[in-house]
Amino acid sequence: MDSLAGKVIIITGASEGIGACLAAALRKRGANLCLTARNVAASDSDVIVPGDVTLDSVRSAIVAKTVERWGKIDILINNAGRGSYYAASNTPLDEARAVFDLNFFAPLALSQLALPFLRQTRGTLVNIASIAGEVSLPWLPVYSASKFALAGITAAQRTEFRRDGVHVMGVFPGYVNTDFQAHATGQPPPARVVQGKKFAVSAEECTEAIVHGMTHRKRTVVTPRSGWLLVWANRCFPSFVESQLERALYG
Repeated sequence: MDSLAGKVIIITGASEGIGACLAAALRKRGANLCLTARNVAASDSDVIVPGDVTLDSVRSAIVAKTVERWGKIDILINNAGRGSYYAASNTPLDEARAVFDLNFFAPLALSQLALPFLRQTRGTLVNIASIAGEVSLPWLPVYSASKFALAGITAAQRTEFRRDGVHVMGVFPGYVNTDFQAHATGQPPPARVVQGKKFAVSAEECTEAIVHGMTHRKRTVVTPRSGWLLVWANRCFPSFVESQLERALYG
């Protein structure tokens, strides 16, 4: 029997991209889904909570409606997020706050609401960060900062929740072939960054890595796995990585 069959799973940002692929994959594996996004396409068996997860009322409704329907929460996947291509020198502060509201504060708040139920099921918390949460990308400075913050709180949650049997997994996707660039605010990204999309992994490949990580209770998932090379290069040779990122930024 599939280990995810019958599990009650919340997915934020489920209308497209990685979130939509996760919903499709987990539905096929027999999971019970609560999906939230501004626009969600789902099956009749899913619980749908449309809305903005930066709002307290929406987050409360997500947890309340999930528990009302199934009486428990097994897995929370904090997937909702967005990018911002403003430079660090000219990012409007309202924009920076909005990015942090969605990419950091919303997952933190929803995790707090879901934690009592995850403790009951000895469940799993999944925070989907980004490779930009390990290597700061100068064309996505505020986005990178928000994902670094998410990575930091994920590590803290892992330590805090371990004694309760709650598994915490951080996910760090690299370049994934989604509409991320189209939805991001600010000036267009550098040409080299746009051209790099041809090397992107599909949302389906990213989903496969995430699901494998959940079923095997992995601590960290980097997808594609070649992304570890960049992570370790940045840790060991930060000046070299920064020079290469500067070349990508300015050509």
